[in-house]
Amino acid sequence: MAIIAFIGLGNMGGPMATNLLKAGHEVRVFDLVPALVKQLVSDGAQAAKSAENAADSADYVISMLPAGKHVASLYIGDEGLLASLKPGTMVIDSSTIDAETARDVHAACRDKGIEMLDAPVSGGVAAAAAGSLTFMCGGSEKAFEKAKGILGDMGQNIFHAGPDGAGQVAKMCNNMLLAIHMIGTSEALQLGTKNGLDAKVLSDIMLASSGKNWSLERYNPYPGVMPTTPASNDYQPGFMVDLMAKDLGLAIANASACGSATPLGEKALGLYQQKQQEGDGKRDFSSIIELLK
Repeated sequence: MAIIAFIGLGNMGGPMATNLLKAGHEVRVFDLVPALVKQLVSDGAQAAKSAENAADSADYVISMLPAGKHVASLYIGDEGLLASLKPGTMVIDSSTIDAETARDVHAACRDKGIEMLDAPVSGGVAAAAAGSLTFMCGGSEKAFEKAKGILGDMGQNIFHAGPDGAGQVAKMCNNMLLAIHMIGTSEALQLGTKNGLDAKVLSDIMLASSGKNWSLERYNPYPGVMPTTPASNDYQPGFMVDLMAKDLGLAIANASACGSATPLGEKALGLYQQKQQEGDGKRDFSSIIELLK
């Protein structure tokens, strides 16, 4: 079993750290919110006074933070963790950030003789709790093989997407597509119900036809079709509008930088930004259907 420092215990990080405890690892946790640390301690984790304290002599450091600036400040610079990590430590950053920052952190790790993966996740809070996340990993083959066992204690689908930053690129592509097919699914269901069709019957028809997709099959946005989805629970998140807007912003910025056309991605971003402007940033991203009524 490994000694693991886990930095960032929010909606995703907390359940991920809990699954590492269930797997028998020694887990040291740190978060700026003391209540989140307290919850993990009750599950068997060791509380750390700082990120540096958590990472001291750790075999693995896993971070799950809000944005690239937080990841960069955690690892890089005179006060960053890389100044004190022991040789042979493995860094796994599961935050969803821009690929450029991920590559900068990779380079800084390499300069210190530290292996790293950028390993953002897909699956949401439910998958984090169930230990069934998908990990999209960027970095060397050697780093991927070293981290795969630890990632397997938190997820079911572990992919090596490619070199430094590739995990972040895969994540932004996936979530851009997710936003687009959630909006398309919402449009189709709204059109059908406006014409008197039952949303459940129409969903079943499309699931047996060429319109089948993940949003329709697993995360139906129409209230009452699936009792356990956010749509049937006043759009309590799962995955917030704010997070989808953030991920779409990362995708569109990257597309602009590399010259890739994303007209539907840009339209999706505009719609999710409209939801934010209406005060719905904390609602589930499937609430996008409300804009179509």
